[in-house]
Amino acid sequence: MTSVSTDTSPLRELLARMTSARQLAAVDAEAFAATRALAPNAALPTEEEILRWLAKEYDVPFTALDDVEPDKQVLSLFPARLLLKDELLPLRRVGDTVEVATSRLFATQALDSLKTITGLRLRPVLAPTEAIQREMKKRLGVGADTIDTLGEEAPLQVVSDDNEENTDLDSAAEDASIIRFVNQVLRDAIELRASDIHLEPFEHELRIRYRIDGVLQDVPVPAQIKRFQPAIVSRVKILSHLNIAEKRLPQDGRIKIRLDDAEVDIRVSVIPMLHGEAVVMRLLRQNSTLRGMAQLGFDGRELKSFRRVLALPHGIILVTGPTGSGKTSTLYTALNEINDDVRKIITIEDPIEYQLRGINQIQVSEKSGLTFARGLRAILRHDPDVLLIGEIRDQETARIAVQASLTGHLVFSTLHTNDAPGALTRLVDMGVEPYLVASSLEAVLAQRLVRVLCTHCRQVDPSPTTAALKAQLNFPADTQIFRAVGCRECRNTGYHGRRGIFEWMDSNNEIRQLILKNSSSDKIRDAARRAGMRTLSEDGWRLVREGITTPEEVLRVTKDQSLGESAPDTAAEIVATQERA
Repeated sequence: MTSVSTDTSPLRELLARMTSARQLAAVDAEAFAATRALAPNAALPTEEEILRWLAKEYDVPFTALDDVEPDKQVLSLFPARLLLKDELLPLRRVGDTVEVATSRLFATQALDSLKTITGLRLRPVLAPTEAIQREMKKRLGVGADTIDTLGEEAPLQVVSDDNEENTDLDSAAEDASIIRFVNQVLRDAIELRASDIHLEPFEHELRIRYRIDGVLQDVPVPAQIKRFQPAIVSRVKILSHLNIAEKRLPQDGRIKIRLDDAEVDIRVSVIPMLHGEAVVMRLLRQNSTLRGMAQLGFDGRELKSFRRVLALPHGIILVTGPTGSGKTSTLYTALNEINDDVRKIITIEDPIEYQLRGINQIQVSEKSGLTFARGLRAILRHDPDVLLIGEIRDQETARIAVQASLTGHLVFSTLHTNDAPGALTRLVDMGVEPYLVASSLEAVLAQRLVRVLCTHCRQVDPSPTTAALKAQLNFPADTQIFRAVGCRECRNTGYHGRRGIFEWMDSNNEIRQLILKNSSSDKIRDAARRAGMRTLSEDGWRLVREGITTPEEVLRVTKDQSLGESAPDTAAEIVATQERA
C-alpha cells in the first residue's frame, strides 16, 4: 500500500466518515487524489463526487435517488429499525438479488446482518447520505425505528374510549420509545422550519402535518402509529404540564426546549375530537435573529413612511393581517430600530415571541388576572415612551391604547382585519369614538406572507394564461414570470422561505374627515389610493415582476381588486396551468 501524502489527508478524513480506518486501507488514497481534478477550486470534493469515484473504481452502481422509486414490497421485508440505524435503503429486486442503497461501501457488516436476517442476496448501490435519509423519512415515516421497537416490545396499554378500563397511561407516556418518538417529531419539525405541528386523530390513522412556509404538508409516519396515539398525546401533555387524565375539555400549555443552542418555545393546544384528542403545537424560536427594517422587504415608499412614523413622539401605528402573517416580527423589528438609551419601551404580549435586549416585556396571564387592559393601565404608571400591545382584542384595550397615544406615548399594536382601511372602521365598531380614532391614528400597515420561489428549480412560465395576465397588469413585454416546479432542495414544493407584501396607509386630513363622518372602509380606501397607497395585491405583483414569487401565491393570500371581476377565473386558470405543467 502506498503511503498517503499530506495533500490527501482531508480526503482521508472525509472517507473516514464513511468507513473505519481498517476498512479505509482498501482504498488507494493516492489514486483517489487524482479525483481532485473534479473540483480544482474546492478544498475538498463533495460526498457525491467521492461516491461517484468509488462507484467507478470498484464497479458499483451509483444513483442520486432523484428518479428512483423504492419498491414498497421490498422495503417491507426489512426491519425499519436496522435500515435506519445503518442508513440502508432497499430499492428493488432484480432476479434473486435486492439492490440496497448505501453511502458506506466498505462497511459490509450492516449488509451482512441484513442478509442473515432475511436470507436474501443483497447488492450495494452507492447513493449520497442526505438522499438516503430523505427517502427513508419519506418511505418509512418519522420515528419509524421507534415505532418498530415498540412493536417488538410488549404492547403498551392505551386508554379506551370508555373510561371504565384502568390503564396506566402515565407510565405508557414515559416509555423511552414514546419519549424518543415525540422528540424525533419535534426535532424534525424544527429542522424543516415548520411553524406548527398538527397531530390529528382519525378512525384508522393518526395524521401528522407540519405547516411550512404557511402551507400544511403531510408527514409520512408508520401505519401502526395509531395504536400508540393516546400515549403520544399524553407525552405531549406531560411536557406541557397539562392534566393527562382530562380528555373531555380543551387544554392549553407550553413547552420550552433547547436544540443545538437554540431555544424554542412551543405553545400547545389539545382539543377532544371524535376519534381522540387533537394536538396543535406552535413553534416560536426564541433567539431568532431579527432583521433590520431594510431587510423586511418594503419598497422605497413604504420604508420611508415607516421610518417617518417611528420618529413621531406619539400616536398609534397598527399592523393588521391574519394569524401567521408576520405582524409581530414586523413590530419587533420596528422596536429594535428605535431601541436606544433615551427611550423606555414596554411591551405586553401573549405570548412573548422574541426576547429583546433593553426592552421591558410583560407576559399576559389570564389565569392570574393579568389581561391586556389591566396590564396596560399598570404600564402607563411606569413612565414609558413607547408601548407595544400584542393585540387590540376588546373595547377596553382599544380605548386605553387611544388614551395612551393622546397623552404623549407612541403605541404599536396589531389588529385582525383584511386590509389597512378596515382597521379604522374596526376601531369605531369596537366602541372607540370616531374623533378619538381620527386624532390618534397615524398609520396602518396591512401585510401578508407569500412563499418565495426555489432558486434551484424555478422555471419561466410561457403559458398563454400567464401572457394574458402580463397584458392585464401592464407588465413590460420582456418581463419573465416564473412558475414553481419542485426539487429535493425545496422538498418538491417549488418554494423555500417567505417574503412579506405590504399595504401602507398614512392618516392624512382627508382620511381623518372620513373617519369623523363614520364613512365606509371603501371610501377610506379610495382616499388612501389617491394619497399614493399601494394595495397588498399590487405589492405582490411587484414581487412577481421581480421573479421572487408566483401569480398563484399572490392570488392565494390577497383579494385582488386589480384584476376586477376576472380575479377568481384568472386564479383558477393559473392554478390549472401549473397542475398541467
